[in-house]
Amino acid sequence: MSVSEQPPASLAGPAAEIAAGYAFDGPALELGALLWDGACHPDARIRIPLPVLNRHGLVAGATGTGKTKTLQLIAEQLSANGVPVFLADIKGDVSGISAPGADGEKVRERAGQVGQEWQARGFPCEFYGLGGTGPGIPVRATVTSFGPVLLSKVLQLNQTQEQSLGLIFHYADAKGLELVDLKDLRAVVAFLVSDTGKAELKGIGGLSTATAGVILRAITAFEQEGAGGFFGEPEFDTGEFLRTAADGRGVVSVLELPAVQDKPQLFSTFLMWMLADLFNDLPEVGDLEKPKLVFFFDEAHLLFGGASKAFLASITQTVRLIRSKGVGVFFVTQTPKDVPSDVLGQLGNRVQHALRAFTPDDAKALKAAVRTFPNSPYDLEEVLTGLGTGEAVITVLSEKGAPTPVAATRLRAPESLMGPVEAAALDAAVKGSPLYARYAEAVDRESAYEKLTAEQRAAEAAALEAAAAKEAEKAEKEAARAPAPKGRKEEPSLAEQVVGSGIFTSLARSIGTQLGREISRSIFGTARRRR
Repeated sequence: MSVSEQPPASLAGPAAEIAAGYAFDGPALELGALLWDGACHPDARIRIPLPVLNRHGLVAGATGTGKTKTLQLIAEQLSANGVPVFLADIKGDVSGISAPGADGEKVRERAGQVGQEWQARGFPCEFYGLGGTGPGIPVRATVTSFGPVLLSKVLQLNQTQEQSLGLIFHYADAKGLELVDLKDLRAVVAFLVSDTGKAELKGIGGLSTATAGVILRAITAFEQEGAGGFFGEPEFDTGEFLRTAADGRGVVSVLELPAVQDKPQLFSTFLMWMLADLFNDLPEVGDLEKPKLVFFFDEAHLLFGGASKAFLASITQTVRLIRSKGVGVFFVTQTPKDVPSDVLGQLGNRVQHALRAFTPDDAKALKAAVRTFPNSPYDLEEVLTGLGTGEAVITVLSEKGAPTPVAATRLRAPESLMGPVEAAALDAAVKGSPLYARYAEAVDRESAYEKLTAEQRAAEAAALEAAAAKEAEKAEKEAARAPAPKGRKEEPSLAEQVVGSGIFTSLARSIGTQLGREISRSIFGTARRRR
């Protein structure tokens, strides 16, 4: 412990021990000041070491207790220390991090209480939107990269249906059928339950017509909700989240989600795809002086609710291993019980805002939250129900990786705007980004749908030609067997001679085939590509 980080002499006993637990030598983020015995002690600073932010964390608390402002406070300081940040903006009020905050009596009062030298400043931001919804740079994923496990979660499939979807993905991959968007997936499912497609799956298991019907209906309903645009190309490169600004500050990537806040499973699963994609792409780096990225996973209970075992296993593995790739993940939810114990056990940094105990279920959740903290001189049940807005109970990992003492804390005020920026300013920021031109326009290239449609047209054309040839052969045989007419044969008319000629028949067949192709192209949309 350095001399400058000694706990204040005004404290004694347990309060002094708590303050000493947060007196770190290295760089740290300032969270707030210690609350003890009904008083706030601005000299007793509650902090979190910068190097341990890849050890993951939890920000929890009832609605209206200040969770969003806590995210904003941490994100600001990470950016100032050159660490990129990812935030999901569920309610549309996080965009203010890009603009300087508004000075006022409440801000000055809070700053004085916690010993904060507050100054208004904004931070470098990029704004994104799922599939072009809202005013952000479009974030899209291909169906193939999203994968069957995550897609099953979005489509709300059961375990059997999820396994069947995995088989469909396996077949498409083996046959070189790229699943770019949902029409590609629908085309492959429809093909595999056709007479031709059923034979394709005999060697690796079948796909029942009933299960295929459920999957197709789920895809259709998903598209009718307007979610089809989230899948396609150009696929977003999650490496964009790792950028820093020209002045060395970390870029704060804000995913604007108000337009899809009524589709919680969609956006929570998309957040998981982003995290899994980062995990797959980043190299192992071990423990660093500061993280490469800190990823805040908001509304985490939506991700875990109703999740299959395979889904939970994937989340647990990703969270456990992504730390070694320099990425820290903070789950944001209402109570710790929203997070499975296997995941919760990996979250070393905890910021618990107030909990309410109005019902028996609330009381049970309160007791469960208390059990997630180390032993403490506080009566945590009493403290957690008595915290005000912008106050929290905190424990983090020290520089040596050990849990710090539990500290009731009055949090600092964010220095950026605590609310949304004007719509015009947000739109200008989006369209002024160098990434906008790269991702704004959707691209529809040849993929599974186009390939299967072309094969179907070719098969139908071949079948028609074969049927026509068979009919012609039958007609010739019948004509050969027919007896010659008696008496004078009536000469055919000129029109009948022309129609019956070989040249006319060939020409008519060619025109009919070409016309049929043009009609098919107009129906299936294969004659042109969107650019």
